[in-house]
Amino acid sequence: MSSKVTNRIALSVIILCAAVMAGILVSLLSYILFKGVTNISWQFLTTSASPFLAGGGIKDQLWNSFYVLIITMILTIPIGVSGGIYLAEYAKPGRLTSFIRTCVEVLASLPSIVVGMFGMLIFVNYFGFRFSVISGALALTVFNLPVIVRVTEDGFRALSLHQKEGGLALGLTHWHTIKTILLPAAFPSILTGIILSAGRVFGESAALLFTAGLSTPDLNFSNWNPISPNSPLNLFRSAETLSVHIWAVNTGGIMPDVSRIANGSAAVLVVCVLLFNLFARALGKMINQKFSGK
Repeated sequence: MSSKVTNRIALSVIILCAAVMAGILVSLLSYILFKGVTNISWQFLTTSASPFLAGGGIKDQLWNSFYVLIITMILTIPIGVSGGIYLAEYAKPGRLTSFIRTCVEVLASLPSIVVGMFGMLIFVNYFGFRFSVISGALALTVFNLPVIVRVTEDGFRALSLHQKEGGLALGLTHWHTIKTILLPAAFPSILTGIILSAGRVFGESAALLFTAGLSTPDLNFSNWNPISPNSPLNLFRSAETLSVHIWAVNTGGIMPDVSRIANGSAAVLVVCVLLFNLFARALGKMINQKFSGK
């Protein structure tokens, strides 16, 4: 068999695999959006859910999803970026570094249901946070932390060595070189990875089943006192997120329009995750163009 024939066969297989993956994705998204988009309305997005009656919406669940995500990223980004900088710039080859990398890899490979059980045992029961926003955010921090560490480390390692050497040659300290030269240069890739991980966290459900809870109080959006039980900002109230709501409605929903709520909620969730991904790509491209001067 000639090299040209082999090349054509390999190219055909690669194109076929890409087409199959794209076809599966398009089919899945098309099915979810086709079934759910017609059920989305302003009333659906701004009405509280009803456990028994028809006509309920997803207002509280949608807010909980974004609120848990924001708290998670506030907890995750400083720790994850610091860990990635340590592994990329300070960690020396040895047993300690190998142990840290192993811990990061193990955390990254843990099933989300295991993280949820861990969160229930530690945050819900041991620390007494109960089913709450903070319990869910801490569990998702454990779930998301290795992703941010890897993104940061890869962003720093992708930089040219001359940038670091140039800063040190000018008499800057190692930390000042990282702060003023390396971190701004790696910022586009780090930010893109953070936004992509945010989309992953937004659609997570298994880790939140055992930490954030399966219910939410009727939130009063005119009361922003963080210690009020029905305040949207209360960190210690139960917080059923949109993904958990979809699971609960499909498995035990008894409202007459259960299919409408499930399909509409799934469509909203998919649209939000798509927007996260598209925004990450657009922002990353814009920042790269700005830094490269094109």
